[in-house]
Amino acid sequence: MSEPRPLNFAVVGAGAWGTAMAAHLARRGQHTTLVTRRPEHAEAVRAARMNADYLPGIVLPDALRVTGDLRAALVEADVALVACPSQSLRTWCEQMRNVLHDTSRLQLFLSLVKGLEIGTHLRPSEMMAQILPGMNCGTLTGPTNAAEVARGLPAAMVLAAQRADESVPKVQAAMSGSTLRIYLSDDLPGTEYGAGLKNVYAIAAGLCDGLKLGDNSKAALLTRSLTEMIRVGTSLGAKAETFYGLSGFGDLVATSHGRWSRNREFGEKIGAGQSVEELLAGRKTVVEGHRTTEALYGLCHERGISAPILAEIYAILYRQKKPADALHALMTRELKRETVTPWPKK
Repeated sequence: MSEPRPLNFAVVGAGAWGTAMAAHLARRGQHTTLVTRRPEHAEAVRAARMNADYLPGIVLPDALRVTGDLRAALVEADVALVACPSQSLRTWCEQMRNVLHDTSRLQLFLSLVKGLEIGTHLRPSEMMAQILPGMNCGTLTGPTNAAEVARGLPAAMVLAAQRADESVPKVQAAMSGSTLRIYLSDDLPGTEYGAGLKNVYAIAAGLCDGLKLGDNSKAALLTRSLTEMIRVGTSLGAKAETFYGLSGFGDLVATSHGRWSRNREFGEKIGAGQSVEELLAGRKTVVEGHRTTEALYGLCHERGISAPILAEIYAILYRQKKPADALHALMTRELKRETVTPWPKK
């Protein structure tokens, strides 16, 4: 059987994750263009064949094109992957909307974003669908550290889209190879809520590290965090089983234990006594869980969903509550039976 023709990918956003995914696609033989926010950044990356600002030490494939011209990249693309902070996604989508009338090739828009928009509480694919009407929008997520993917270490992700049209398995096949395996899901809300929620609980895991509470406390925290993820997600229309998969449990484990995890490190430094304000000041990279905590707390409050761990992390980040006091509040809640969400019967 002959290999299908390569697809044209535009990876919009040249942070660490966008750059890593673009490098992977280029190595797979897909026609790939990485789109930077600033033209001078594109010029620097092209000249060095390296994204020194966000992914230093990784030499980019010669076949990978880099540009600051969003229009040129999208006009040639079959698929657009958007890799940016959740609070920047609307701006990128509004720019992309201005190009849609110039192309009929684009089949699928996939978000690599993990979080909700503050205020609207929209998931990334919901925001994309709102701004890019008629387009099939979805998400690609899972336990993936950018540097490891860029170096070609094995990983797995999950792809979910609004419509299961013929473009979805084509993209799955184009992206999958010996170093990255893509699974499909029919639960778009669950994959996106899992991706956002795990960043909040990774901050909590970091707090355990910073407070030097030991392995017992971290294990208990993450077990109850998974239960809370399922309760929040199913209350918002997701399927419980999705949270046992790559975008839930898988991403929670990686982000809560990885020394590379910005969210875990952020929590660790708060637990060790640093303030939120000083940790955020002058950062080049985004701690996605910080703003996601605000958005998810607001959504749970609006819908009347019980999420005590999330509420305590919100209090630490936005109400200056001391981590030790938050721990005490969780440990002295009313005693109850352990609740575990069963795997649905087929």
